[in-house]
Amino acid sequence: MRHLFPKTVSYNRYVELMASANLPLAMFVKTCCMGSSTGISFTDSTPLRVCKNKGITQNKVFDGVAALGKSTIGFFFGFKLHLVVNDKGELLNFMLTAGNVDDRQPLKDPAFIKAFTGKLYADKVYISAELTNALFCDGIHLVTQIRNNMKNCLMELKDKILLRKRSIIETINDELKNMCQIEHSRHRSVANFLSNLLAGLAAYSFFPKKPAIKYDPVQTNQLSMI
Repeated sequence: MRHLFPKTVSYNRYVELMASANLPLAMFVKTCCMGSSTGISFTDSTPLRVCKNKGITQNKVFDGVAALGKSTIGFFFGFKLHLVVNDKGELLNFMLTAGNVDDRQPLKDPAFIKAFTGKLYADKVYISAELTNALFCDGIHLVTQIRNNMKNCLMELKDKILLRKRSIIETINDELKNMCQIEHSRHRSVANFLSNLLAGLAAYSFFPKKPAIKYDPVQTNQLSMI
């Protein structure tokens, strides 16, 4: 089918030209691929490894850019992708940081949190009185579980139910890595790593069926009254 594509470039040249699409692709993802806030949001971070642990000292492509971080499954060398999604499984915002950045750091950025309001459900890593108060002033109520060494506190029944549904963002992270392939260890440059990441996020936004939760606020409020 070369007669239909007379100006097709070679694979090596195609890889070189991928970086030129980063800016328009990033603008497309931010303006056309993000969902709308529903008042119920979930946040989490997932590691993006750029090489295997055995090759950390030999990696030159991401030298000075990526960092050594630690997740629940151990140490890794790469980046962290911070996501915020709604109850429909739509992406509300995302941020890419080095692997050693605290998970709570993006929530301190006004440009990152302006995309959503209402309840924000997260895991125990996001527990911070200072962060909770700062988000509350911006119209965001951070809801997390408590640690074992913390005093118990009252929580609405609907918040307890939605905290159990926090696995929706884990499912989204799994689809981004296994179906959209935003993580692999064969990047030739940082620019191509960004191209691959943005393309994966854009591809996910076009999925006809996304992970979602069934939540009836009327029925939950009735249970709370009982």
